Amino acid sequence: MLKPDSHLSLGIDIGGTSIKCALMDGEREVWTGRSGEYARPNRAGLVRAMAELMGASPLSGGGGGNTVASVGVCAPGLRDASGVITRAVNVPGLVGVSPGALIAEAWSGAAGARLAEFTDAHAAAADYWRSRQGRGRMVAISLGTGVGACVLDARENGDPVPLIVTGRGPGQIGQMDVGEVEFERTDISGEHASQAWAGRPMPLPLGPDGGRGTLEAYMGLPALRARFGDDLSGAIASGGMRADRPPLSALVRALRIAHAVYLPDRIVLLGGVGIRLRPLLGEMRERIADGLTTLARPDWTLEAGASDFHAARGAAWMAGRG
Repeated sequence: MLKPDSHLSLGIDIGGTSIKCALMDGEREVWTGRSGEYARPNRAGLVRAMAELMGASPLSGGGGGNTVASVGVCAPGLRDASGVITRAVNVPGLVGVSPGALIAEAWSGAAGARLAEFTDAHAAAADYWRSRQGRGRMVAISLGTGVGACVLDARENGDPVPLIVTGRGPGQIGQMDVGEVEFERTDISGEHASQAWAGRPMPLPLGPDGGRGTLEAYMGLPALRARFGDDLSGAIASGGMRADRPPLSALVRALRIAHAVYLPDRIVLLGGVGIRLRPLLGEMRERIADGLTTLARPDWTLEAGASDFHAARGAAWMAGRG
């Protein structure tokens, strides 16, 4: 058990398939953990997952007294003016509550701590910025169960400030229309294998919100699992996922649009899916740069995160800074 410490902050990332936590002491990571996986959980399921995770953490025991000064919570979804989530397609148990209230219900240790709430995309982007000495303008695309984005600009003191266009972020990037016609596979094989996509045109895929041909319809985790199975890293290694085929060609198109809209110095792929695309960055950058608008910054970079805990760490870091 840890003693109460005014320097400790806890970050909680309520994701589409699990809850992740990170305990930070300033810039130093003390502990990380994640719950078991779930699918479209209700409120009771989220509370249970959170309670089990915190019960296995260094903050458990001792009667549940508070041991952290601040708690940062991030979660997907649209919020109203009071912070209550009104729409969360992949995590329906969040609808009608604030993430902070959910945490308080699941873990008594949150009582008395300073609470801060962020979007998951903002939290993940902040941690990447913190750990990689951010500069200029950074567009961070969080690819997980859903798709989100955050645009960070450097203040004069070097700290990042998010660009707000609608709601609490730069817009609904996951609902960007990037659809392209796909063709049904045929039985052609052997020397004619290159014609395997020369069948009948197929309808554009539907995203979980009902949007057809959206980035989330191609790059959300459920859509990727339907195409490639559970082993995305294996699909990348075997060449099944390539930048010239859907769904990565849809992502390439979205990132080309991002250059025209945001003029970033760097684009970073985050989230459980995004960080696993690292082996394809070179191929993707070439396709993005091919005929890219001349408005784009000539020295822009394409990068990928390295941890499933970027959002949890970012939430803890920002909460700890007040």
